[in-house]
Amino acid sequence: MKITLKNLKRDYGTLHAVQDVSLTIPSNKIYGIIGRSGAGKSTLVRLISMLEKPDSGEVWYDEERVDNLSKKELIAKRRRIGMIFQNFNLFSSRNALENIAYPMEICHMEKGYIKKRSEELLALVGLEGRGDAPISTLSGGQKQRVAIARALAVQPDILFCDEATSALDPQTTRAILALIKEIQKKMNLTVVMITHQMEVVRDACDFVAVLDSGRVVEEGKVSEVFASPVSDVTKDFLSTGTNMSQSVVRWSQEPGHYTLRFRGQATDEPIISSVTKETGALFNIRAAGVQTVNGEEMGIMALDIGPNEEVAKKAIEKLKEGGISVEVVK
Repeated sequence: MKITLKNLKRDYGTLHAVQDVSLTIPSNKIYGIIGRSGAGKSTLVRLISMLEKPDSGEVWYDEERVDNLSKKELIAKRRRIGMIFQNFNLFSSRNALENIAYPMEICHMEKGYIKKRSEELLALVGLEGRGDAPISTLSGGQKQRVAIARALAVQPDILFCDEATSALDPQTTRAILALIKEIQKKMNLTVVMITHQMEVVRDACDFVAVLDSGRVVEEGKVSEVFASPVSDVTKDFLSTGTNMSQSVVRWSQEPGHYTLRFRGQATDEPIISSVTKETGALFNIRAAGVQTVNGEEMGIMALDIGPNEEVAKKAIEKLKEGGISVEVVK
């Protein structure tokens, strides 16, 4: 299901939480919305999922406008939406299977179907045989698996993940993201992931929108945004804001005056050596690393270029001719 947002605005008194946001979220893809705390992510997801109405603007699911539905229509539409939260939101008084069954119970589905469907979903998320387990006995990753199964119980068209991995350790995070990707492909879901972790976007999303102070400052395919970030917010996320720094080896505390970004075949070529040979430029490399984004190799390098401004200019021209993105560090 495609989601279209048109000029969404939402204020809380003097706080402009969402300001004129327009986005198209493609059908059957994983779309990430990333921003710092206070950027407006949570408000935006509440508007997209119809938990709140915008002050102005429109929300469309395929060809149907949904922000102006009647109460009865809204309830019916919400039942086609799955939600996963950071703190799991499970019932401690129910075991794993009973938690999964709950959405089907309130929809008054037949008991036999509920039991069969709940067991199928438990197996889908890798917890077959754990249906009787009390929630208190499950690990964080297992609780999130139960929450995912519950969100899928009513066969939703859209799955919202609001900071779904923020409370998990890195290894469990990777496992949960892999599970969400697998489920998305199996069920042809549109998945919207709200996060402040760029590694979540890197490892799970097809597209991303970067939010800052209630506005979208950058959007596009994840591979394009990683290779050529435009906004300062995105550049900061890619360099220092998250565990992305774990993929970069740094041997100098100085940031360097330039950041180079490589993609694809360029990560395997001796570009620095070639430019040195052609221009006589001297490179002082301060940090570098390579990571995989949507199956494509992406490289980053922080460095200085010398011995003087004229040579540096020639070197930068050669780098750009080779398809390398060059940013001046402010």
